[in-house]
Amino acid sequence: MRRLLEVTPREVMATIEHNRQMWDRDWPDAGEGWSVAWGGVESQWFGTILNRIRAFVPSDTILEIGPGFGRWTQFLIRNCQSLIAVDLSTKCIEACRSRFRSSRKIKLYTNDGTSLAMIPDSSVDFVFSFDSLVHADAEVIEAYLEQLSRKMKPDAAGFIHHSNLGDYLGSQALRPRDVGNPHWRAENVSARFFEESCERAGLRCVNQEVVNWGGEVLNDCFSVFTTKASGWRSPSRVFVNPRFMDEARYFYEMSRVYSTESLKSGSPDIQAAELV
Repeated sequence: MRRLLEVTPREVMATIEHNRQMWDRDWPDAGEGWSVAWGGVESQWFGTILNRIRAFVPSDTILEIGPGFGRWTQFLIRNCQSLIAVDLSTKCIEACRSRFRSSRKIKLYTNDGTSLAMIPDSSVDFVFSFDSLVHADAEVIEAYLEQLSRKMKPDAAGFIHHSNLGDYLGSQALRPRDVGNPHWRAENVSARFFEESCERAGLRCVNQEVVNWGGEVLNDCFSVFTTKASGWRSPSRVFVNPRFMDEARYFYEMSRVYSTESLKSGSPDIQAAELV
């Protein structure tokens, strides 16, 4: 997977200030290079992300935390009446403001890395964050969840992609250098921590998928959460998926056959065996 911004994860911790420094700069390819392993942004959205949130979209009002340069915003905006996007990076919000300048649906805000004060209470139907809050530490996750319990409508739900590296580093048998952190994940956040933080905030975590991102370590988690009054509530379930990157490879091969670019350019045929 091509790296757009060079990160030295053992030297730079996932604090708010370091996140601001990391993302408040020019982004080659507007961040789309991070979808190369899936064969592109559309392939990752329709193959991996939409499959996981289709129960919740379209929604009237969507809140996206950490939109970056709008990689997922471009799809979310088609699935709502109103979209609110919040990012701690001025550079990112400026990029989104330029990219979506013709849309009347979107409201864009730069925050301090934790605040959602600009959003009215009980106004959000669906909360979304993908490939962003994986870099947010425990303090940030807790702050967002505590506020989301007020910002979400009674029947609202959320889908947040966050770190699970804390599950490894919380073990006395393992040290950071034993596991590694090549994708700069928050080292004090885990699936269990997120679930417990939801409970403390008055929310309910109903579904979690623990995945390997870019290697063998189960370093990431996708968590679905709701308000406690929501009709979406159910007993908490955890799905451990050590084959997540196999999914990425599958959609990469599929994109070589079915993407708009491949159909227009006439890319080489793919052997059926490659898709097994």
